[in-house]
Amino acid sequence: MTVVAVLGMGLMGRAAAGRLAAAGQEVVAWNRSPEALEPLQGIDRLSATTDLAAAIAPADRVVLWLADGAAIRSVLLEGVIGALLADKTVVQMGTIAPEESRAIGAELTALGCDYYEAPVLGSIPELSAGKLLLMVGATPQQFDRDRAWLQTFGPEPLLVGPVGSAAALKLAMNQLIGSLTTAFAASLALVQREGIAVETFLQILRPSALYAPTFDKKLQRMLDRDFDRPNFPTKHLLKDLDLFTQAAGSQGIETAPVQAVRAVVERAIALGLGNTDYSALFEAIAPVTEPQP
Repeated sequence: MTVVAVLGMGLMGRAAAGRLAAAGQEVVAWNRSPEALEPLQGIDRLSATTDLAAAIAPADRVVLWLADGAAIRSVLLEGVIGALLADKTVVQMGTIAPEESRAIGAELTALGCDYYEAPVLGSIPELSAGKLLLMVGATPQQFDRDRAWLQTFGPEPLLVGPVGSAAALKLAMNQLIGSLTTAFAASLALVQREGIAVETFLQILRPSALYAPTFDKKLQRMLDRDFDRPNFPTKHLLKDLDLFTQAAGSQGIETAPVQAVRAVVERAIALGLGNTDYSALFEAIAPVTEPQP
C-alpha cells in the first residue's frame, strides 16, 4: 500500500492528513512541534512524528503543507534529508510564489524526485468533505498518473499548466479573497452606519452581478464580530498578498489596489487579529464606536 508523508500540521495540513487516512491511505504526519500532532492521536491508518527522516523514509509520496517557500527549503533542501527523497513524488500543496515553486522543483528534481504542485481553493470544511478545487501545475503525464489520488481532495482537479502556473493561479485567487472581503466589509459598514437594514442591502446585492457567495459566508462573522475558529487566518492572507504583489510586479502589473487592501490587513494584524479569521478585516475597516451621548 502507498504510504503518504504529510509535512506541516497547520490547519490545512492536519485536515489533509485526516482526509487521506479516512480515504484508506497509510499516512505519516510530521511537524517540528509535537503540540500540533496531538489532535491526530488515535486516528486509524495515521501515525505522527517529529522525526523528519522517519516520516519520509517509508513514504512513496511526500505532501507539503508548509508555511512558505523558505520553510520548504529549510525542511527539504538545507539538511541531510535530500538523499531520502530520491524516487519519491513530492506534491507542493501550500501557497508559494510561482518562481519559488519552479526553483524548488528544479532542485528537488535534481535529487531524483518527481515534483509537481497542487494548491487548492477552499478551506477545512471543503477539505474534510473532499470538495476542494485543485489547481495542478504538472506535466500531462504526472497529472494523468495521479488524477485519481488528487480526487481524494476534490472531485475535479484541473491541470493548469507546468510547475509555477498553478502557484500563480492560486495567488490570483487569494488576492481576490482579500479584495472582495475588504470591499464587502466597507459597504456593509456604510450600510450599518447609515441605519439601513442589512437585509435590505443584501436583498439588492444577492440577485445582482455584484454578488459573490463569500459575502454571505462571512456576513454573520462580521455582524457578530466573531473572528475566532479561523479556517484561514488573517496573517496568512498578508503573506499571500505580498506574494501576489511580488509576482504581479515582476510582470509589470500595477499593484496599487492590492497595496490598499494590504494596508487594511496589516491594520487588522496590528489590532491583534492576525491569528483570527480573515473576516476580521471588518474590524479594521469599521471599529466599534462609542454610542453618541
